[in-house]
Amino acid sequence: MRMKTLVRNALPERFLSMYHFLLALTAAIRYGFPSRHIVTIGITGTKGKTSTANFIWSCLSAGGIKTGIITTANIRIGEREILNAYHMTMPGPFTIQRLMREMVRAGCTHCVIETTSEGLKQHRETGLQYDIAVFTNLFPEHLPSHGGSFEAYKEMKGKMFASLLSHPRKVVGQRQVEKIIISNTASEHAPYFLAFPADRKVTFAVDTKADYTAQEVRSSATGVAFKVGSAEFRLSIPGAFNVSNALPAIIISRLAGIDDTSIARGLEMLTLIPGRMERIEEGQKFTVFVDYAHEGESMRNVLETAQAMRAPGGKIIVLLGAEGGGRDKAKRPTMGKLTGTMADYVVVSNVDPYDDDPQEILEDIARASEEAGKKRDADLFVIEDRRAGIQKALALSKAGDIVLITGKGAEQSMVLGGKSLPWDDRTVVREELQKMG
Repeated sequence: MRMKTLVRNALPERFLSMYHFLLALTAAIRYGFPSRHIVTIGITGTKGKTSTANFIWSCLSAGGIKTGIITTANIRIGEREILNAYHMTMPGPFTIQRLMREMVRAGCTHCVIETTSEGLKQHRETGLQYDIAVFTNLFPEHLPSHGGSFEAYKEMKGKMFASLLSHPRKVVGQRQVEKIIISNTASEHAPYFLAFPADRKVTFAVDTKADYTAQEVRSSATGVAFKVGSAEFRLSIPGAFNVSNALPAIIISRLAGIDDTSIARGLEMLTLIPGRMERIEEGQKFTVFVDYAHEGESMRNVLETAQAMRAPGGKIIVLLGAEGGGRDKAKRPTMGKLTGTMADYVVVSNVDPYDDDPQEILEDIARASEEAGKKRDADLFVIEDRRAGIQKALALSKAGDIVLITGKGAEQSMVLGGKSLPWDDRTVVREELQKMG
């Protein structure tokens, strides 16, 4: 891992870009450009992409449309699901093209791909012919990868929208496929993405004027209910923030000719998105969620959800960390301050240090949590070993409390000291709960 990093840093950016482009083009040729034969839906944004993709899959499936998805957490080919073990939201181009060919051969007519700025920078979208581009939101993240520039980060995501009309319109299932942009108007950056040319542009938002506006949002421990116009929908996954993630699924399903009854069934039937507010039950008297929250806005969302759900007198215990390996350092104090303010107990532990000093990462978070009022070894604990950190978070918990194990979700590995080690937060949490009896 260290040698690979050294070589990458030593090579000119132009050389690396050409290498990635040729690699992706070779992969598309090798697998016969499968996206030419399937409606390809790209989702980009800082957060919510995995949940959005799974909601789209569930609604299209409920409407009888066989669909595949490639996300940070999971990969689905119709009803078959596997976890994403590649430790990348957007896998390498050979993996993407192979999976899409499998989808086409399995009879899928739609494919949803989480499309990241890093993937676009490395030309992993080469050979993909997008038909629908979805923008969820935009917050500072992965900025070191884009020279520390938020504008460069935004513009890289814009590549997916710019590519819409660069390919001919497909005919899938004897119907010509429109080129469509779907954008969250609650984001101040929506106009940028809506400015790209397309056959149709559709907007969505929660309690804000848009083509599709969610209203009367009602959240509970078992899910969220809301209305779009006169139609009622319910999500079985907790967190009011998931309403925004579900709206693109409603839009895409309606455009595909699926009725609201089937869409509602699809939303409600999706009871689990791996590592996304995933409840872990081993008979304990407190509630445990594993969630991927790894930057400020997603951390705020899960904390607000926990605050709304906890029993009277219940505490919120959060385990968090941050990635090394050139990821955005600015988010560390942001998350430390948020958890220090909004949680009762904070445990700071490893996520994916890569080759970086784990203690430096942990201290960046812990100091901000202290500034927000937390005291070490009282309600703030810095425990480098993640399993030991999870043990501490669970040990602090009593009946009525809510424990949030954040940062990794359903990831299947941890990169520590340049080595990739097998890891699954959900498995470790279950093991530790079982030890507690």
